[in-house]
Amino acid sequence: MSYKNGKEVLPPHLLKELQKYIQGELIYVPKQTSQRAGWGEANGSRLALAKRNEEIYRLYREGQSFEELEQTYNLSMDSIRKIVYKTRELYSEVKQ
Repeated sequence: MSYKNGKEVLPPHLLKELQKYIQGELIYVPKQTSQRAGWGEANGSRLALAKRNEEIYRLYREGQSFEELEQTYNLSMDSIRKIVYKTRELYSEVKQ
């Protein structure tokens, strides 16, 4: 995150209004809700996890056991089960 000097980026009337509330301190101005990216969307983490989960589900359908997937992906048995069951639900919803 980079900081901007309010004097350089804000119109004078808005700067004077802000100075009524805060002077010489840092302030964070959040993005508008409609412009905010969801978790992992900006850096690709969400997509990478989705691909990994699809791969786990595919391997499970091809016969790999939960134990084998646990070792391959270094995830707990519970995590593997959740991924398989959730992905199976997603695929069954798509087919309907």
